[in-house]
Amino acid sequence: MKILLLAIGKTDSKALDELIQTYAKRIPHYLPYEMKVLPDVRRSGKTSHDEQRTAEGRAILAELQTGDRLILLDERGKAYTSVEFAQHLERRMLASDKRLVFVIGGPYGFAPEVYARADEQLTLSRMTFSHQMVRLFITEQIYRAMTILRGEPYHHE
Repeated sequence: MKILLLAIGKTDSKALDELIQTYAKRIPHYLPYEMKVLPDVRRSGKTSHDEQRTAEGRAILAELQTGDRLILLDERGKAYTSVEFAQHLERRMLASDKRLVFVIGGPYGFAPEVYARADEQLTLSRMTFSHQMVRLFITEQIYRAMTILRGEPYHHE
C-alpha cells in the first residue's frame, strides 16, 4: 500500500516545511509515501468560494486512480486516538488498498463532487488549524502510526 497526501497550495513557512519534511522522510522506512502539493487556485475579485472549491475539486479528482481510497481531512470527520488511527491504517493495509489518498483541501473546504467520491472523512481535532499546520499533524500521525504498529518506542501510552 502507498500513502499519498494531497494538499492545496504551498507552505509559506520554511520552518513548518522543514518539520513536515522531517516526518515525511521517515515514513518511507515503513511504506511508500508521497506528498503532492496542488497549485493554489488564485481568487480574483470575481471568483466565488464555490468556484474556488469547484476548481480545487477538479484538481483533486484528477489525481485519483481507480482503486484509491480517498480520505478527506475535514472538521466533520471521524476522530481517532493515535492508537486507533494506527489500527485503522493497519486494517486498510490488510484490505489491500492500492493507495490511501489523504486530502487537505483549500480554505473553503471541498467541492460536493469531492465529498461524493470520498470513502471517509477524518478530523485531527474539533479545533480549526491552518491548512499548513494540518500537513505537519497528519504527516507526524502517519509516522507515529507506523511506529505503533511496529512496536517501536516513539509513542508512549
